[in-house]
Amino acid sequence: MNIEMAYMLGMILGNGEIQQNATHTTVTIDIPYKNLYTDDLKDVAIYVKASIVDIRSIIEPLIGHALTVTESQHSTKMSFTKPNDEYVIREMLRLIGGGRHHSTMRMNPELFAIAIDQKKTLLRGIADVTGYIRKSNIAFGQEGAHRVYIEIPGNWYMVIDIANMLKDVDVPVQTIDFGHPNFRDGNLVKCNDGKPNFWKKEHQVKVFANEFLPVGFNIRHKQDSLEKYAEELLEFIDPVKTHKFYWEKAVRRANKPIHPGENDASLPEEIRGMHFDSWTDLARYLGYGE
Repeated sequence: MNIEMAYMLGMILGNGEIQQNATHTTVTIDIPYKNLYTDDLKDVAIYVKASIVDIRSIIEPLIGHALTVTESQHSTKMSFTKPNDEYVIREMLRLIGGGRHHSTMRMNPELFAIAIDQKKTLLRGIADVTGYIRKSNIAFGQEGAHRVYIEIPGNWYMVIDIANMLKDVDVPVQTIDFGHPNFRDGNLVKCNDGKPNFWKKEHQVKVFANEFLPVGFNIRHKQDSLEKYAEELLEFIDPVKTHKFYWEKAVRRANKPIHPGENDASLPEEIRGMHFDSWTDLARYLGYGE
């Protein structure tokens, strides 16, 4: 494992897709634009285009040829194709658990044994393609409580993998907003309004901005925002308060009503039919804990 491989794996795990035929494998990585402009009205597409230069310098020496880059209004895609028997392809497929889409990939357990700087780089790859920091990502309406959101559509196990990888580099998760009926429609408001599937949303792993600085972003506008909002956070909040894992804090539990979606077939079998009053209970049950 090296830094370059760790970064590419992170991007694939975060928002990648694999297509394979009898002889060749094509890897596509999507960098979506959540918003077209940053909070200070800078054009996101221009920043991503500038960042691609740095990303090319990391990935292209690893794969041995140039990336194909295509741009659309709402995303930039990078892709490459290599023979199936090349080492980088075989190793990549092994380390992402054989998944062909980011929604079905898993971190191979070996990734939890790589060096700390490689783990941070892998997390940065994930964050570059599916992490966001915006002024609206504030906790509890508390002034200065800015957070990074890492969004994971559909992949329950990747949520826990990312949370555990963050733990390994001493970055606490502030909260996980699971795409689960007890949290995305905990009081049945949408269900009672005739929208029983409203809760079927992406998972969001949320980290205070200052805590995410050791990981950071290679996408320039994201890194600029991270540094800005981390500095602003520290004007209002003691970093001792942000550097706490959930098992080091008092857990708040609100008694939530039973939601009919708790038995939905889309939920992982091991939690289907279960009720959770706190995200921490669900996270612990799935494997993120002390």
